[in-house]
Amino acid sequence: MGGKLKTNKSVQKRIRKTKSGKYKKSRAGRRHLLQGKSAKRKRQMRGKDLVAKGMEKTLRRLLPYA
Repeated sequence: MGGKLKTNKSVQKRIRKTKSGKYKKSRAGRRHLLQGKSAKRKRQMRGKDLVAKGMEKTLRRLLPYA
C-alpha cells in the first residue's frame, strides 16, 4: 500500500489548475519598477497566463491532488 504524496506548497500558492486540465498563473513583473514599463506592458501583465506546455509534467508531480 502506497503512502500519501506531498503537495509542493510554494507551487500550490502560485498556480491553479483549470477545468480543462491546464495550469493558470499570474504574470511576473508587476511588483516594482513599474515607472520604467509602458502602460501597454503593465496592462498585459494584469491578466492571468497559462503555463508552458513543457512545464505541465513537472506541475502534475508537484500538485498531485490539484
